[in-house]
Amino acid sequence: MNRCKTRLTPFLVALGACAGLLGLPALAQTDPEAPAKPNVRQFPAKALRGEMVVLAPPVIAMDGKQERLSVSARIRDVNNNFVLSNPLLNQKLVVNYVRNAAGEVQDIWVLNAEEAKEKRAGNGDTFFNFTTSSGTTAPVDNGKTPYHQLPAYKQ
Repeated sequence: MNRCKTRLTPFLVALGACAGLLGLPALAQTDPEAPAKPNVRQFPAKALRGEMVVLAPPVIAMDGKQERLSVSARIRDVNNNFVLSNPLLNQKLVVNYVRNAAGEVQDIWVLNAEEAKEKRAGNGDTFFNFTTSSGTTAPVDNGKTPYHQLPAYKQ
């Protein structure tokens, strides 16, 4: 049975050498001195931007207002790994977050530098602006203005 080992050994050595050489072209493609660009994740459309500070879990401060994490809250770090809220105590973190139906914070993504540059709505944003820039005030009707003196609306 010694014959089988002598025939098989050179073949296995050659196969191992070929397998080791297959990885070399891939190594030549990467530049070790180039800075690694962080990945930009896709977030739900309803996710809001905020600054979170974990005060005493499940109590957090979101944009300076005291909020509460839901019972099943999920926090993802910059590498998209799940983390607990306790290691994040008293750290100001820029996050995207989603609330549940009860208004509690449900899903949180801690943002990296590339993700933080993207624009997203947050709690402090103004969605409606009811002011006018003309500076004129609208006419006031005291109920005694004759009909022919009321402002006319063009159609």
